[in-house]
Amino acid sequence: MAVDVTIIGAGLGGLMLARVLRVHGIPATVYEAEPSPAARSQGGMLDIHDYNGQLALKSAGLMDEFGGLVLEGRQAMRLLDPDGTVLFDKADDGTGGRPEVLRGELRQMLLDSLPPGTVRWGHKAVRVRSLGGGRHEVVFADGGTVVTGLLVGADGAWSRVRPLLSAATPRYTGKSVVETYLFDAGTRHPATARAVGGGAMIAHTPDRDIFAHREKDDTLHAYVGLTEPEDWFAAIDFTDAAAATARIAREFDGWAPELTALITDSDTAPVLRRLYALPAGHRWDRVPGVTLIGDAAHLAAPNGEGANLAMLDGAELGEALAAHPDDAEAALSAYERAMFPRSAEAATMEGGGADDPTPHDLIAAFSRPEESPQDATRS
Repeated sequence: MAVDVTIIGAGLGGLMLARVLRVHGIPATVYEAEPSPAARSQGGMLDIHDYNGQLALKSAGLMDEFGGLVLEGRQAMRLLDPDGTVLFDKADDGTGGRPEVLRGELRQMLLDSLPPGTVRWGHKAVRVRSLGGGRHEVVFADGGTVVTGLLVGADGAWSRVRPLLSAATPRYTGKSVVETYLFDAGTRHPATARAVGGGAMIAHTPDRDIFAHREKDDTLHAYVGLTEPEDWFAAIDFTDAAAATARIAREFDGWAPELTALITDSDTAPVLRRLYALPAGHRWDRVPGVTLIGDAAHLAAPNGEGANLAMLDGAELGEALAAHPDDAEAALSAYERAMFPRSAEAATMEGGGADDPTPHDLIAAFSRPEESPQDATRS
């Protein structure tokens, strides 16, 4: 490669890019704000699709390692009424194309596939500027800098690299989720464990829903969704866990106790996660020496596609750079030509509907081949 490759962000997309470049003998350096791989929780389950995320893993030569992470049975899915009535129940028969893994384990697998020192931890990018001629300077919070001839923003929703390419900023989607966990659920919360089943469960009404997934070690991980403006959530003191839990639970009065237990009996304090998105079809004109992957490029409301698209972005950019070792601009152009319509289609087909789905819509979605519960809630 004629230029050095600098990647900002050690999420799944950035690490996938570094790995695919490594496969082709191209060195890269990844700068990450977090001080270490274990600095924070990496989130819950991901369904890795055979039409995007798994294609990236094949490019990375990591399908065997990925297979060792898959949690059997977790593709099971069910839909419940708020009163606990089971409306739809589909077992995991092992033939699906969306095996489930834990995000943290998937990220660690990618980290383990890279040479030591590839990721520079504790490097929070605070400013990026063009030096002309396709070169850019990244300034870090500790005052350090790096100058690069090929800069990739893999730094998520609030990317510091994006302003080099686009004035777009994420906007609130109108919905937030509150994250909770129940540990040792089969023993300590048997009714809720039965309600969730062996994989994913959704209980849904207009403006309110509960999505839960069975993870490792009999853990239930839930996202409690509420369609409300940001100031509604701002009025809740989430530093007071008991008060916040009680306030959120009131919004689900009348729901079955085995479902509301996912709120009231949480073994962790409720964590608010506001949902933001970039404009649908976000794109930019080609700027020499820089591009974006993952949420930095096409942040959308959660729809089951984000992590998969980020990994595919990283893999395809890596393959493009390997195919054009002496012409980085040709590689970036080829990558963006494919990425722009792909991400726009994913946002439209999986998360772009304006209407709130009814239980009938969800059952129809679940009944289609290879439908995931995350997709169904946004179809």
